[in-house]
Amino acid sequence: MSDNREFMSLLKNDLDLFADSVYCFTPQGDVKTLPNGSTPIDFAYSVHSAVGNKMVGARVNGKLVPIEYKIKNGDRIEIITSQNSQGPSRDWLKIVKSTQAKNKINQWFKKELKEDNILKGKDMLNQYAKTKGFKPGLYTKPQYMESVMHKYGFRDWDSVLAAIGHGGLKEGQVFNKLVEAYEREHKKNLTDEQVLEAASESQEKLHIAKSKSGIVVKGIHDVAVRFSKCCSPIPGDEIVGFVTRGRGITIHRTDCVNVLNMPEIDRKRLIEAEWQMPDKSDSEKYEAEIQVYANNRTGLLVDISKIFTERKIDLRSINSRTNKQERATISMSFNVCSKQELNSLIEKIRQVESVIDVERTTG
Repeated sequence: MSDNREFMSLLKNDLDLFADSVYCFTPQGDVKTLPNGSTPIDFAYSVHSAVGNKMVGARVNGKLVPIEYKIKNGDRIEIITSQNSQGPSRDWLKIVKSTQAKNKINQWFKKELKEDNILKGKDMLNQYAKTKGFKPGLYTKPQYMESVMHKYGFRDWDSVLAAIGHGGLKEGQVFNKLVEAYEREHKKNLTDEQVLEAASESQEKLHIAKSKSGIVVKGIHDVAVRFSKCCSPIPGDEIVGFVTRGRGITIHRTDCVNVLNMPEIDRKRLIEAEWQMPDKSDSEKYEAEIQVYANNRTGLLVDISKIFTERKIDLRSINSRTNKQERATISMSFNVCSKQELNSLIEKIRQVESVIDVERTTG
């Protein structure tokens, strides 16, 4: 070509054929390919993140242009930067065309605002703890934080706080996880004497209920509670708690053989208990066991099992034995919601042909 202008003119005409992209030059003559509609901001971030973040203006072909200028094929672009720049503006996200520029701008805001979000998240977490009556410092220990970081996939605690600050995590869910971790480590193993002392100081009876997370006891906290296997208490039964040596409290029915025949010295370990009023939506199941006495006949077990099927009660176990006089004893265990449901079931079984009697197991 006779001169540079002629070359650039022909090159520009050729590049216009590629409508999806624009081809421009750095001051050193390097070619940059950008999406059609790109601005000097896109160009700056294609050079380097630091250039884009410190950009304050641009020259195109030696002339100052606004930052929203649409780059044309063959443009030679020079980015003006300043160390005093406050960084990109959120308005730039509406101007830029390239995904690369948008990502780098968002990364800048995420990093720059992280400190603010950390402070905000910490304050939100502390406020939540205080409204719930907890001391935040007790639960924000490294071992409990580690549990939360593992749960939500963060490498450091500041990232968790930042996530709370910008709304990625709820302060309540984070603090509840801290409390769970704390309680796992500080689960108390109360001595028998401490349990008895706590029971005597309680102003009311133990209130017993079962939930998906275990047995709920109102009156005494942090103590293991279980239902006895000998009498299988269910809601509606009169119950009593017994401080079992080294094993917390065991709940028995008051008519349990083991309670009735308990030595006087052990009776000091009994604690009054009663069922907590169930929630209307409560559908927790309790294991019950009965013995059916009947004259043996063909089809007896089928007729009794049919009653359970009709009432949608799952049998956990069944054992039948017959003596020489053809008297059958059938032991059955299953889950029910209440004593009322159990009594109704027993009455129905009593109506089965050849059944003599039905009793609950009491020890």
